[in-house]
This record gives sequence, structure tokens and C-alpha cells, in this order.
Amino acid sequence: MIQSVRFGFGEQETGLSALRALAGSRFVDCVLPDSRSKAAALLEEARLGRARPRHINISPARGQSLAMMCAAAPAGAGHLVVCGRDLRPLTSLQQQLVEALQAVERDYARLKQTETRYRLLFQMSGEPVLLADAATLQIVETNLAAERLISSLPAAVRDLPGLFEPASGPRLSELLAEARSAGRAEEVPLRLRGRDRDGLVSASLVRQDSQLLFLLRIATGEARPQQLPPEQARMAAFVEVSPDAIVLASGEGKVLGANPSFLSLAELASLSQLEGETLGRFLGRQEVEFEVLLANLRLRGPVRLLQTVLRGALGGETRVELAAAAVPGLDQPVYGFAIRDIGARPAAPQGVGQGAVGFAPGQLAELVGHVPLRELVREATDVIEKLAIEAALELAGDNRALAAEMLGLSRQSLYVKLRRFGIGDSGRDAGDPPEEQEEA
Repeated sequence: MIQSVRFGFGEQETGLSALRALAGSRFVDCVLPDSRSKAAALLEEARLGRARPRHINISPARGQSLAMMCAAAPAGAGHLVVCGRDLRPLTSLQQQLVEALQAVERDYARLKQTETRYRLLFQMSGEPVLLADAATLQIVETNLAAERLISSLPAAVRDLPGLFEPASGPRLSELLAEARSAGRAEEVPLRLRGRDRDGLVSASLVRQDSQLLFLLRIATGEARPQQLPPEQARMAAFVEVSPDAIVLASGEGKVLGANPSFLSLAELASLSQLEGETLGRFLGRQEVEFEVLLANLRLRGPVRLLQTVLRGALGGETRVELAAAAVPGLDQPVYGFAIRDIGARPAAPQGVGQGAVGFAPGQLAELVGHVPLRELVREATDVIEKLAIEAALELAGDNRALAAEMLGLSRQSLYVKLRRFGIGDSGRDAGDPPEEQEEA
């Protein structure tokens, strides 16, 4: 029979204070059924003076359980002292360890499955694919197609230089150097040893543990390449050498292709650096401008003579003028962009054309002496401000909240300027919050 319960420390721990209510109950009745035999054996061994610690699940209240490591010893006058240590922290740690081990096992199983699938795909590929050590250029692994290709060569070859004709050596070195610096290199025609025609070879740099490997894919060119009609071939050649930047982007804005002029404006060295990038990273003063441009392309069709800036990867900015349109005849939306650098323009001869603010130089000369300079500057500023607001509203499709964001203004400031310049309906937008509608 439990006579009293005492605590060394931790009485305030959740569930421990409930053990005081066990006083007056039989010790064997206060444990869970699976621990009763161990509790009885613990007390019996303690009476004989040879008790050993046992793991016992004590139930201080209905529906509760406390795992405790209990030891017992005789205390004289027919009494026994049972000491218990709370095992919940240890149990929690063990549970975390078990869950971590199970997670590792699951991840390892998934990794093995993925490795099996990719190895099967690697071997089933109809094109020769091989792995070579980036330091020694020794071939370390090949798929079945590459093994058949190597076995058909005049002599046994186990390194990359020996796979190709000596005349293709410089181009092979350039291909591997580009893959080493950029991570991948586009297809380059190389002549396989003993063959009478070139094969297209692309390379990627992969890491396995601490070893760098070249992954080479070889298109042997046995299937006749598809030829473009002469008109399309000439157009494609012009796009490559065009001084204007030409870019293709997906419906989400991801860059699909670009000509060398765009790479020059974007301050990039190779097309591989554009992989996975969105055009909005480079185009527009703010990312929202490119989103508005895509929305206009989807809803209103082609865009012409839009002036904005193109931001380079190294921090430079170039004023550009662009035109954009959807490419027809494709399942997924693709947009083409023609971008022209207008940053460096020769100045107009004196007395020709209009000034930047809408005044002819002769008119400005007539006003000098009759109108204070401060008023001239203020009127010129108003003209520029009005033109900027009208351009932002046109780009935003008359969405004033978006136009305000593009101009860096609050909605209230934009509404004030709309009323001041008499642009459109200077009232509020239907989508504005109530408090902003009242202020407008």
C-alpha cells in the first residue's frame, strides 16, 4: 500500500503532481496491466534485498500513463522505498531517433529508385552518352549506344581526345572550357575518329562527391538534319546578326531564346546564363512593368514603341524601345520581343524639331524676358508629369492603382494630379478600399 509520495525535484512537471493522489492505493493497482507483473516482481525482489531497476508504466489517473524507471529497497519496519525516474524525455528522444532513422530509410529508398530509373534511362538512350573525368579526360562510364560507337572505332579508345579526329581537337577544347566555366555548352560539330561526317556534341559539367565529370551527348548525325526553307533560313540568319535584340519568352515570361545583341545589352557571356531566368529580371524599371506588358500582350495584342530600360546583369541600365507580339501557331503562348537601344542618340540641330517638353526652341526664346524662369520650369515640369501619368495609365490599362505603383506615387497623390491635369475621370476606381475611395 502506498503511504506517501515525495519528489526530489520536478513536481511542477506536467503529470507528476498527480502522483500525490496515489497515496492510499496499492502500488500494483496503480500501474498499467502490462506492467503489473514487473511491479509485483520489483516489490518481491526488494523484500529479498536483490531488486533491480525495472521499466514500469504508472497510471496516476484514468487515461494517463507515465513511463518511469523504478528501483526499490527495504526501509525497515516492513516498509519499502520505491524510487522512480521520469522517462518521458528519454522516450521523446528515442521517438525522434526512430523517426529520423525511418526518414533516412525512406529517403535512401527514394534515392535508390531514382538512381535506378535514371540509370535505366541512361542505358536505353538511343544517342551515345558518356561520362569523362574533368581532370584527366578519361572515359569512366558509357551507355550502350556510346559503347557500340567506341567499339566501332579503329582502335580502342578510353579518353575524349582519342574519340575525335585530331583536327577537331581545338573545338573540343573550346567545348570543354565553356562547359567548365558556364556549367554547360551548346552543340558543336566534331568529327569522330574514322568517320566521314561530323557529329553534334554537347557537354555539361556534373559533380559526383568531390569529383568533377563531363557529361557528353553525341548526335552522330546519321539522321539527316531538317532543313529550313531558304526564306526562313535567311530570316533566322538575320535574327542572329541583327543589331536589335530579339528575345522569345514563354507565357510566364521565362526566356526561351535570344540573339547575341540581347546578350550584349544584358551583359551576359553566353546563352546558358539565361536558362531559367525571366525576362522581367532585365526589362523594366520595376518588375511590375513587365507583368503589365505581358497582360497587355494577352488582352490587347501587339505592343509598339514602348520605351523603358533594360537592366544588365552587372548593374548597367540602357534606355530601350521595344515592340512585342504573340508568336502564332503554337500550343502554348510564346511572345517575341524586338528591343532597340535608344540610349545614345545624336542631338538634333539647333532650331529643328520640338523641345522635350513640347515647346519649340523659338517659342522658348520669345518667352525669355517676358515670363520668369521659375514659371517656365514649372510649366515644363507639368507637361512632363502629365505625359508620364498618361503613359502609365495606358500601360496599366487605366488601372490607377497599378499606374500609381509604376510611378512611385500613392493613390491619393495620383488622384490629385489627375484632377489637376484634367486627365480622364479623376474619380475613384471601383476596386479601391472604402477609405481610399472617400479620400479620392
